Amino acid sequence: MATLKAFKGLRPPKEIAAKLASRPYDVLNSDEARKEAEGNEYSLLHIIKPEIDLPEGTSLYSEEVYNKAKENLDKFKANGWLKQDDEDKLYIYAQTMWSRTQYGIVGCASVDDYLNNVIKKHELTRKDKEEDRMKHVRVTNANMEPVFFSYPANANLDSMIMEYAITHTPEYEFTADDGVGHQFWVLSDKAMIQKIIKHFEAMPAVYVADGHHRTAAAALVGKEKRENNPNHTGNEEYNFFLAVHFPDTQLTIIDYNRVVKDLNGLSDDEFLEKLNKSFIVEDIGTEIYKPSNLHQFAMYFNKHWYKLTAKPGTYNDDDPIGVLDVTILTNEILNPILGIEDLRTSKRIDFVGGIRGLSELKKRVDSGEMKVAFALNPVSMKQLINIADSGLIMPPKTTWFEPKLRSGLVIHELD
Repeated sequence: MATLKAFKGLRPPKEIAAKLASRPYDVLNSDEARKEAEGNEYSLLHIIKPEIDLPEGTSLYSEEVYNKAKENLDKFKANGWLKQDDEDKLYIYAQTMWSRTQYGIVGCASVDDYLNNVIKKHELTRKDKEEDRMKHVRVTNANMEPVFFSYPANANLDSMIMEYAITHTPEYEFTADDGVGHQFWVLSDKAMIQKIIKHFEAMPAVYVADGHHRTAAAALVGKEKRENNPNHTGNEEYNFFLAVHFPDTQLTIIDYNRVVKDLNGLSDDEFLEKLNKSFIVEDIGTEIYKPSNLHQFAMYFNKHWYKLTAKPGTYNDDDPIGVLDVTILTNEILNPILGIEDLRTSKRIDFVGGIRGLSELKKRVDSGEMKVAFALNPVSMKQLINIADSGLIMPPKTTWFEPKLRSGLVIHELD
């Protein structure tokens, strides 16, 4: 049984919402965030990337950075740039990209659901990244950014949400610089709120789509707070954290590709020869080639694109992990041929979201920064759910969801 809770959201006034809303903290480095927020005092980046208001070179993990986040949040509230709703509400958040719209339900998920695996995960988290986000939550005493969840599509629930969105004027509506449209509705109808909550109570599980570190951090801070409160009841706001829930049928996962710095000591010919053991290798030429079928890959190498088709025996279509193309690439090329043993820690490999296009792979290899690039087919939501339901973990950097959520349309405070 999944939990969804209404809450008193902290939100911007309508006239500054588009300026305040920002991209998530983890898709921008400090320089990019500094540039994006330049001249915009309303940008939430001042709170979620507070190092932009400190001297360049300041450690991202210094107490000064976390304290600046709290200082800036207090400033936003004092200036009226963030105001709290006067009663518990749910919210609807729609995003439009590539002529497709996905409708999400914004509410609070439960710390207990995370601890009891009702909220299912498909990625491992790193302790250092968890701790960074935990410090941010502790200092601000808020979930500044929502996590991105998915639930099994429910025809009655989904049509109710879409009908409401179609028949009501959104509180916020804007198109961001990247061309993605954002609409946000404040749902005050108590009867409808209860109907939505009841639908969630009938769900055996919901799934983390994007934001595993923020999810872990939010849940662990909630657990910490309950352990430190001798009068804990279970109803406190810290028992819940901010999430946007989308039906699985509306979501798009795009490819997440790999670039590698060197050939692990092999000559070009030796490298190509070793590929023949596990793949049918075809030289496609100089025009960009995008793989179109499962177990096919594009490789960019020495200014040529190659089609790699995995041979039988290199994959297992009956295994939730063995069927994945990222598994084949790791097991047949990255590990045994290129000597990359740990994708999370190796400095010889980098990962490129498909949103940047395959031309980005070509650019990074042609520049000499990288030696070879691999483009993959994206995983499906069905594969993600199968893995999460099986209690298994995907290889690192497997899923890239688009569009990304905008942060700042609503915030959840823990008191």
